[in-house]
Amino acid sequence: MKKITWIAILMLIVSIPTFAGGYLTNTNQNVAFLRMIARGASTEIDAVYSNPAGLAFLANDGFQFSLNAQSAYQTREITADFLTYTNVDNKTATTPYNRHFKGTASAPVIPSVQAAYKMGDWVFSGSFAITGGGGKASFDQGLPMFYAMAMSGIYGASKGLVTPNMYSINSAMDGKQYIFGLQLGVTYKINDWLSVFGGGRMNYVSAGYKGHVKADLNSDYAWMGALLPSGSTTLVDMALDVDQTGWGITPIIGVDAKVGKWNFGAKYEFRTNLNIENKTKENTTGMPAYDHGVNTPNDIPAYLSIAANYKFLPNLNASVEYHHFFDKQARMADAKQKTLKHGTSEYLAGIEWDIIKLLTVSGGFQYTDYGLSDDFQTDTSFSCDSYSLGFGAKFNITSKLSLNVAYFWTTYKDYTKNMDNYAGTTLPDMPQLSGSNIYKRTNKVFGVGVDYRF
Repeated sequence: MKKITWIAILMLIVSIPTFAGGYLTNTNQNVAFLRMIARGASTEIDAVYSNPAGLAFLANDGFQFSLNAQSAYQTREITADFLTYTNVDNKTATTPYNRHFKGTASAPVIPSVQAAYKMGDWVFSGSFAITGGGGKASFDQGLPMFYAMAMSGIYGASKGLVTPNMYSINSAMDGKQYIFGLQLGVTYKINDWLSVFGGGRMNYVSAGYKGHVKADLNSDYAWMGALLPSGSTTLVDMALDVDQTGWGITPIIGVDAKVGKWNFGAKYEFRTNLNIENKTKENTTGMPAYDHGVNTPNDIPAYLSIAANYKFLPNLNASVEYHHFFDKQARMADAKQKTLKHGTSEYLAGIEWDIIKLLTVSGGFQYTDYGLSDDFQTDTSFSCDSYSLGFGAKFNITSKLSLNVAYFWTTYKDYTKNMDNYAGTTLPDMPQLSGSNIYKRTNKVFGVGVDYRF
């Protein structure tokens, strides 16, 4: 039964990236991103996050802010196909097992606020947002690795007497993850065409994971409990309930150059050295690594954004942008970052059209390449390369008040992971348990935001 204790480890590393961006970074912190996507050369209030150096070119001096609310819904699906031990004779062949698992991650309201005060060549800005994570994931039927490990462990512990038709497994897992970010910074306009930014963000992580795995003999086979080493009809009974917290500082620099009809923006966020600490309420897995007070590395990777915007007409402009997350240089649990082929790259484009004075419409596209590998992907933490589309409108209600509305969705490429030893469940001197998982995801986000200047 020792192998089953590894289930506890896997419960702890679930990740919940609800938004666009890297593994631990949300790039859509304003509804303007949802409706146009490529905002890295913005010179409007959303530039507080997307292009802070561009704030030097805000149209007016004084105070202005942007208040946003986004609602996201995501599904995660795993189709598992693996071999199991199903006979009391250790020399017999294994039998295929196939099952579909589905989890949901929801974030009904994700708030954010950006604010800036412009005074001549100087701009002082700040923001508060959920800069990573931002949701809760629920797998009501557990995950395939839980089932595979439990089935293998039960077979080994009972020396082949107990086979899958004799018992039922009950498994479930919930996880939540939020990274709250408070950013402050200063922008300075060096001359008519060049500006720079310096600042930082304080990140606070709040995560929680709760799950269980229990297997009991079916009523028709309850009599077998007396023959087992445990003397019980309960074959597996483990639970984990842990909260995790941590914090770290992200230094940020930026530059913006305005040349004719072009505007160029760039931003670099340094790697955030971050550890998360366990606050364990229950741990019946026998794994001391997840006891109260244990720390795990969870760095936020460095992030580079480069963008260009061009005004074709006074009322028509378009942008292109590139993001890179230096994931391989950011510490993860068990040095998982080393298994990536490369850091995350994103390619973005967007267009915006002021149809009339009161109405602006826009749309955008984003492609994300994570550099994934089989060793990086797990049931509890998997990503899929994707492309995203967003569109929306900005309503200029008055000269000082505007309303943004947008819809953003992501289409993911299925990822197939093949394993010679499925989830590490093959027992010594037994036929190998091979298998595969097909990972799938969906993501939809709707947002509403209000911009106001005094």
